Amino acid sequence: MSGDAHDVPSVLSLGILAVVDLALNEPPTKLPRELAHCRFPLIDGSGNPRWLLRAAVETVTSLLRSGTPTLVYCGAGMSRTPAIAGAAIALVIGCTPQEGLTIALQSRPSDVSPALWAEVMSSIA
Repeated sequence: MSGDAHDVPSVLSLGILAVVDLALNEPPTKLPRELAHCRFPLIDGSGNPRWLLRAAVETVTSLLRSGTPTLVYCGAGMSRTPAIAGAAIALVIGCTPQEGLTIALQSRPSDVSPALWAEVMSSIA
């Protein structure tokens, strides 16, 4: 969630090297220069450009494949974050998108927008 990214000392103490911001409705987080920072302003629902969803998924996929410690976040961390992370996990480990989403949601509360999830799945098809 966005609060996690705003706690820069904690982010750095965890060894995070890259931050992926998915929240259109939140102001960009001010991060130190040593962190890689990618921003993909997504709507928590339908209406996201396919290229933007694809770019977000591919970026997270690349970071996962490279083993880069990464924080992916949005407003509350309950919809955009698990949707993008789940799709990336599916691409990295070769499982179905639904299985990737299940992995991303392990022991976390969630409320993934069905419209967003449909757009994410369409963007990686």
